[in-house]
Amino acid sequence: MTDKQDKQFQKTSLLDKVSRPEDLQGLSPTELNELAGEIREFITKSVSQTGGHLASNLGVVELTIAMHRAFDFRRDRLLWDVGHQCYAHKILTGRKAYFSRLRQEGGISGFPNPAESPTDVFTVGHAGTSIATAVGMALGAAHNRTDEKIVALVGDASIVNGLSFEALNNLGLVKRQLLIVLNDNSMAIDVTQGSMASLLSKVRLSHTYEDVRNTAAMILNHLPVIGKPMEEALANLKKTIRMAISPSRLFESLNIHYFGPVDGHDIGSLIQLFKTLSELDSPAILHVFTRKGKGFSPADTNPCKFHSTGPFEINGNGISAAAGGRSYTEAFGDALLEAARANPKLIALTAAMPDGTGLTKFRETFPQRYYDVGIAESAAVDIAAGLAKQGLRPVVCIYSTFLQRSFDQIFQEISLQNLPVVFCVDRAGAVGDDGPTHHGLWDIGLYRMLPNLILTSPANEAEMHGALRYALSQDQPVIIRYPRDKIPADTEGLGDAPFETGRGIWVRKTDSEIVIAALGAVLAEAVMAVQMLEREGIFVSLFSARFARPIDPTIVDFFAQGKTVITVEDHSRGGGFGEAVLSQACQTAQEKGLEEMKQSIGKAVLLGGEEDTFIPIARRRRQLEWMGLTAERIVDMVKKLISDGSAADLQRREFMRQGKE
Repeated sequence: MTDKQDKQFQKTSLLDKVSRPEDLQGLSPTELNELAGEIREFITKSVSQTGGHLASNLGVVELTIAMHRAFDFRRDRLLWDVGHQCYAHKILTGRKAYFSRLRQEGGISGFPNPAESPTDVFTVGHAGTSIATAVGMALGAAHNRTDEKIVALVGDASIVNGLSFEALNNLGLVKRQLLIVLNDNSMAIDVTQGSMASLLSKVRLSHTYEDVRNTAAMILNHLPVIGKPMEEALANLKKTIRMAISPSRLFESLNIHYFGPVDGHDIGSLIQLFKTLSELDSPAILHVFTRKGKGFSPADTNPCKFHSTGPFEINGNGISAAAGGRSYTEAFGDALLEAARANPKLIALTAAMPDGTGLTKFRETFPQRYYDVGIAESAAVDIAAGLAKQGLRPVVCIYSTFLQRSFDQIFQEISLQNLPVVFCVDRAGAVGDDGPTHHGLWDIGLYRMLPNLILTSPANEAEMHGALRYALSQDQPVIIRYPRDKIPADTEGLGDAPFETGRGIWVRKTDSEIVIAALGAVLAEAVMAVQMLEREGIFVSLFSARFARPIDPTIVDFFAQGKTVITVEDHSRGGGFGEAVLSQACQTAQEKGLEEMKQSIGKAVLLGGEEDTFIPIARRRRQLEWMGLTAERIVDMVKKLISDGSAADLQRREFMRQGKE
């Protein structure tokens, strides 16, 4: 941490003393509570400078301290669900000094990362995984005859995920210790949805805050001394802590021992609970209540807004607005609202992220035509299939990285049935500081292999409206993909032409040997590249593809004309738009026996993400540079092709330059 930041944070002595879990052992309960306050302040000030996940991390500080005091995660194993609530854990495991570069290039991840610390077991960014991986680790420990403790921390939003339920159903395989901590704050990114959420909510409403504290004390009073027969103790627990409305009925019906609910901010009680429950020789669930955003009034009042933020001023009443123009997400939200007003059969669905997918206005305007299924992406797709079968027009709005979890449902219930479901896929391409778990760099590769699916990608706001109108007019499934980014001004005026299946548009048409074929948002970089080249007297053609499936035959014809094609896409090169272009061109050349066309195909250049590389955390602009997708990198590639290419192209360039003068 820099001297400037060191002075600004004004760290107190307790935070200075604690840089590793063993430093917690000598602290009293009072000191641990003081430490929790200092960590909470440190996290708030750090995130205000770098951006990050705030509300969720403020809610689990005491819980994290208690776990590290009761367990030794250098040997024991802590498995996070989603992982965006791991900041206190990182502070306690030697990474406090690196928070000045949280979620930045060369800095630490906002999620668990085994490359940073052995106390991080998995790199995780998706919900529902911790219980299943914990089952696997517990079974592995049994096979290895080792006695490390296994702890899975799962939120109430993640417990409703299908994978979580599948894992709970398989807990019977485990014949040793495995503790599942159910962190209940009634919040995912938005308010937790579904029947399980309602059940947990009823538990919260049926007890005051003091009741919860008393319940914790009741559990402690009835827990046995280590070594006593656990069967008798568990029987007593069932009699003493069962409530009229209790999730214990659900978990115990699965033969899972359930304890709680308890106060997730009571460090002393939590430590005793963790130590005692660690001695159980069978899986158990500890249900804890926490408050998302605790300790920072704006986040406590509005945890959705402070789920994930950019840098902000700590002024007590909000966060600073991000600089720049409108985002693709905002443009989509307005386009969907416009489409819904014209089509009463339009239904919008999301999976626990209405804000992030631009559905807030839609939810407010058409509450009866809006469904949030919680963190259950596969269910969202199948519900949409059912709606489509009933003659409605479902629009499924999910981030690219999370839609991956629904591949089988998209295949079985959408593609195979050829149902007119529209998928609006936000966060396609590089996502910046969320890093590898959240990149949307594989969606084209996943879905272009499926029959009946159409894949399109708008370049600007006008095309967003046009793509949605087009998708809703089709009698087959359509995927619209767009990035987490601002809409570039350089593409204004483009996109007025209506969308036609598998047809792109010319942006700049010349006699050059080189043609750039760009897909979606990166068209803006290609436009800037063409302008930069023209200032140097170099003229190339630019074509906006619009579709990744089907491929426009115009692009294939470029190869038949002997041209060198550069494809530009915000996607992995493996399975992407460029690969689809080459595949179609090769097939055409083979069918028509065009040997010269094959030579032209061999000169093609595909710009996009490396096939065997996960792009690390950095600003999105920096990630695009690594993929060769910035205007400067495109210019470099064109110049390299010219220097390596034919004299004919150089002569044509000089002729065009003189003609322009």
